[in-house]
Amino acid sequence: MADLAIVFHWSPEECATFSLRELMAWRERARKRSTPPESRG
Repeated sequence: MADLAIVFHWSPEECATFSLRELMAWRERARKRSTPPESRG
């Protein structure tokens, strides 16, 4: 959830209602958003 808080500025309370599947999907979006284009390979 820390990734989501940093990238999307969401509090842990906002993320606490997500299912595990939703958390994993949002975490992947956060990873893609925070990875520089030259590192995406």
